[in-house]
Formats: sequence, C-alpha cells, structure tokens
Amino acid sequence: MEKQKSLFLSKLEENQDKLYRLCSIYSDNNEDSKDLFQEVLVQIWKSMSLFKGNSSIGTWMFRIALNVCLRFKSKYTKNQNRFIRLDSMTICNIGSEVEDENNNEKLKALRKCVKKLNDGDKAIVALYLEGLAYREISEILGLSENHVAVKIKRIKSKLFNCINGIS
Repeated sequence: MEKQKSLFLSKLEENQDKLYRLCSIYSDNNEDSKDLFQEVLVQIWKSMSLFKGNSSIGTWMFRIALNVCLRFKSKYTKNQNRFIRLDSMTICNIGSEVEDENNNEKLKALRKCVKKLNDGDKAIVALYLEGLAYREISEILGLSENHVAVKIKRIKSKLFNCINGIS
C-alpha cells in the first residue's frame, strides 16, 4: 500500500498540471474544472491496484482522466436543460503577473475554438497540446498512430480557421 501511495504521489506531481488542463477543456468554469480534477484524482487512486504496466503510468493516468472528463461532459449535457448555471466570479490577485495582452487573446481564442470541437477531436488536441507523442495518444485513445497524425493535421486546420474567423 505504501509503494502504491508513493507511486501515485510521484506521478501525480509529474502530471497534475497536464491533468488539470485536460479537465479545464471539458468544463465551463474554474469551479467545475476543480471538481472534475478532484474526481479524476479519486478515480486514479481507486484504480491504482489495476495498473498492469502495459503502458507508462502517465499514459494510463491520462486514459482515466479522459474517461472521467467524457462522463462528466455527458452528464453535464444531459442535465444542462434542467438547471440554470450561474457563472462563478473570478477574482484576480493584485500582485499576480500580467500576461502579454496579445498572447492572452490568442490563448483565449484557442480555448474557445477547442471547446467547439467534438469530444473525439477535443481529446486528441488536449493530449497533443500537453506534449504527448502520437504513440502515447494512440495508446490512450485506442487509435493507430497514423490515424492520430491525420486527425491532428485536420484539427490544426480547423483551429487555424476558427481562430482566424475563416468558415
């Protein structure tokens, strides 16, 4: 149990930022991202004993995270018509660093366009933006490396067109 706990904590430390960014792609606000991230961590911890080592533990963690995010999105979409969601307020720290305005706008545009993608494309681009190799993406999603490469090329084109306002 201690070995499992230390493995979990070390791999979480390596991958927590990437996992959180994946959660933020599938949620509409900061609070939902935090809740989704918590659920991802719970599911990874519950599944630690099932890790067989057929892939890297990071790849395995992303697979679990992606499945949790897709389940969340499915539940959210199903319940969206039944509830009125109130946007949470974001309070900026006065002392925080201010990002370059131009890069901030590009990042906002990219995020907006990524959220418009279908779930499959969203998953691929999220993993690609986290720097995962095509091989790792193919293992997580159960696709061939060639199929992943083709999809990424098409997604890049869609995102370029979306960001630049081209239909």
